[in-house]
Parts: sequence; C-alpha cells; structure tokens
Amino acid sequence: MPVKIRLQRHGKKGKPYFWIIAADSRSKRDGKFLEKIGFYNPTTNPAQIDLDVDSAVKWLQNGAQPTDTARAILSYKGALMKNHLAGGVRKGALTEEQAEAKFNEWLDQKSGSIDHKKATLSDAKDKAKAEKLAAEKAVNEKRTADAAAAAAPAEEEVTEEVEATAETATEETPATEAKAEETTKAPAEEVKEDEKEA
Repeated sequence: MPVKIRLQRHGKKGKPYFWIIAADSRSKRDGKFLEKIGFYNPTTNPAQIDLDVDSAVKWLQNGAQPTDTARAILSYKGALMKNHLAGGVRKGALTEEQAEAKFNEWLDQKSGSIDHKKATLSDAKDKAKAEKLAAEKAVNEKRTADAAAAAAPAEEEVTEEVEATAETATEETPATEAKAEETTKAPAEEVKEDEKEA
C-alpha cells in the first residue's frame, strides 16, 4: 500500500487550516487516513505549524512519500533533516550523540531565524501604524486650517455687513428726522397761509 504524507483541508470558506496526515494514496483528500502527524495554519503570518517530528521521521523511514507542500513543511520543521541524520547513524557515519547535537544546533538556528522574522514583521507593523497615524494627523491639521481659512473671510464679510448696516442706519436716521420735521412744518405753514388770505 503506497503511503503519502499530505495535507487534509479543514476550516471554512476563505479560512482554511490543514491537518498533516499519513494516508493511503488512493483515499480521498478529506477521507480516511492512517495517522495525523501535525497541523498547519497558513492564515497567520508566519504560518502556524505544529508537527510531530518523530512520527514524521518514522513514516519517512517506512517509505511514505510527501507531497510537494508537505515536503516543504517537513523541511521547515526539520523532519527531513532528522531523517537524513538517522540515515547517517544507520550507516555508521555518525554517532547518535553527534546526530542529536547537529539536529539541536539546526533547531537553534531555525528558531533564531523565525524569531527574527517575527520581530521584523512586528516592527514593520508598528512602523506602518505610526505612518498611518502621522498621515491622519496631517489630514486633520490641513482640514482644520482649511476650515479656519474659510471661516476668516466669512467672519470679515459678516463684520463688513454689520458695519454697513450700522452706517446705513445712522445715515437713515437724520433723513427720517428731516422728513418728520418737514411734515410737521408743512401743516403749520398751510395754516399761516390760510390766515393771511383771510
């Protein structure tokens, strides 16, 4: 029975996650499997991978063939490296302690690179957030300045209108007083003219 190490899809539409399984190559993608050896979530950055390395090595030594994606995941987590070192131990090129030391050294390097990637991503995220905040502040300041500039001419127009109405009101007041005096004088003059005629 040919065994494949492959991914089995789970999750909902647009948010997949995968089980890493050892299954018969003739079974369906999401069908029966022999053993679940890990978990892979590609939606996070960096991707979340949980793999039982010893179980993966056992399947590789028994002849299981990984698919391309599964091979990349096994390589990333060190299962292929451990399988390679186990082959060296079987041939007598390495001792068990040397193989274990090499594998642990490789794991330290890998964890350092993963931590560096996480730090770089968080720094980039913080920088992008700061730039976005600065851009929003600039837009708000420009909007405030534009509003103040638009309000200043409007205030000048209002004050000019108020002054103009005050001036016209002062000009109209003497004219209305003069008209009132003329109307009061006119009947008095008519009465005097009537007396002269009589």
